Amino acid sequence: MNQTLSLNKVGCVTLVLVYVLIFVLGVCGNTAVIWIAGFKMKKTVNTMCYLSLAISDLMFCSCLPFNIVRMVHKRWIFGLFMCKFASFAMFLNMYSSIFLLVIISVDRCVMVAFPVWGQNNRTLKRVMIAVFLAWVMSIIISVPALIFRDVILSPREQVLICVLRYELLSNSHTAIVVNRFVVGFVLPIVIISLCYSVIIIKLQTNHMTRSSKPFKVMTALIVTFFISWLPYHVFSLMEIKFKLQIVQQGREVSMVLASLNSCLNPFLYAFMGNDFKDKCWSFLSRIENAFENEGKSGTSKRTSSSQGDSRHSTNV
Repeated sequence: MNQTLSLNKVGCVTLVLVYVLIFVLGVCGNTAVIWIAGFKMKKTVNTMCYLSLAISDLMFCSCLPFNIVRMVHKRWIFGLFMCKFASFAMFLNMYSSIFLLVIISVDRCVMVAFPVWGQNNRTLKRVMIAVFLAWVMSIIISVPALIFRDVILSPREQVLICVLRYELLSNSHTAIVVNRFVVGFVLPIVIISLCYSVIIIKLQTNHMTRSSKPFKVMTALIVTFFISWLPYHVFSLMEIKFKLQIVQQGREVSMVLASLNSCLNPFLYAFMGNDFKDKCWSFLSRIENAFENEGKSGTSKRTSSSQGDSRHSTNV
């Protein structure tokens, strides 16, 4: 959603094609996840978190056509409201995704570090409240995208463009970019890393058994988010000090990588199971299979507890 596209024609065509692919895969994949997690699966902590992630990703992917048309026509033709909303949707997706990943990580950490307490107090209602608060916080932090986006007449090409007008408030550019980097990336990654450290230490110390599937899915989601959004934050921070064309080009390309995160999550749900090689052809079945582990692990824990086993079956 940058105000200009400073890439050459070949680069522009490549980015447009990638955006189209992300849009198609993202809409189809996230719609499938919403359908399965929202209507076919039992409502559990896992399914609610992944359902919220899919809703966030679908909303973002649904706004990609506006950016695609902007890149093709080199102008903004959708008016002021969509200029603001498309940018708002991007940052809402970024914040809600990382906040939801934090909730998932903390939930796993609690279940490993305090399995008995977690089994008794980890309710769907409490997780729904946490998810709701994550969405509210994401909406509030994304408001600057609504405030500073505007449609203006380009002085050079004399066409309407959708731009960020940080000059409306002194030093707002630096404050918003730094805040976005710290709140939407650094702090969540630190919390997630601490949760991972506790999980790994606890598992190694107590020799606790665990199901590898949810651990793989969670790890893949977090690593994918980190790789997808880190370049965007780096180029955004560089753009504060360096108004160079290569920085603007890097930021444009990094936006494609960030967008890619929204279409990859459904495939991670589907293909991170233990028997990937045998069942990768059944896409929808694998998504449902990734969610089902939550219910199975809960049953396993109750059975183990009734037998007086000192070791806990932990769903990481």
